[in-house]
Amino acid sequence: MSKTILVIDDTASVVRLLREYLTEHNYRVVSATNGREGLIVARHEKPDLLLLDIMMPEMDGFEFMRNYRKERDTPVIMLTARLDETDKVIGLELGADDYVTKPFGMSELVARIRAVLRRYNKDENPSEILRAGNITVDKSTRVVRVEDNRIDLTPSEFEILVAMMTATGRVFSRSELLEHLRQDAFERVERTIDVHIRNLRAKIEPDPAHPIYILTVFGVGYRFSETD
Repeated sequence: MSKTILVIDDTASVVRLLREYLTEHNYRVVSATNGREGLIVARHEKPDLLLLDIMMPEMDGFEFMRNYRKERDTPVIMLTARLDETDKVIGLELGADDYVTKPFGMSELVARIRAVLRRYNKDENPSEILRAGNITVDKSTRVVRVEDNRIDLTPSEFEILVAMMTATGRVFSRSELLEHLRQDAFERVERTIDVHIRNLRAKIEPDPAHPIYILTVFGVGYRFSETD
């Protein structure tokens, strides 16, 4: 069955180009012209991935992310004509999974879409459960719980947590975690990992300011401690 991609962009020519190209690559494409309309379409269509412009009228991409991440963890690739790295970091902090700067090559965009969908839909052993302290991760259903509370993670946060919990005690460099996430062409920004780690700590640590699970190894990277 074809994957559904929701394109949220106020530029008609961009939407038309994406619709034509992605349809040729066997994706089903739906669209919206701003974040407010995008929320309505997303709730109705339940897309497999979103391509989200940042600068839009009525509700921009950042505000859309703030609202949408309260509802679903669907993968999001942000699109923008702005080159400021701050925008990239804000998007990642809000739960975006990748970031593409306009103008972009269509073949590169499709590669990124495939990489994000592959990570999100990667087959797992349904019997494999990861546990550490009060944290439980079901890799087959992608459900994460801290004690009895279900925790909503973005696809990238989930992959980082699984990688680190699978090798508790091992020190991961930022570049190693980036390689784990990005299997196709992408812009290597190691600060991306710091953003994801900060978000993970906020969600799973009893006191994010004094983490007991995801520990910083200064000058190297991060490791997961199986703390009781």
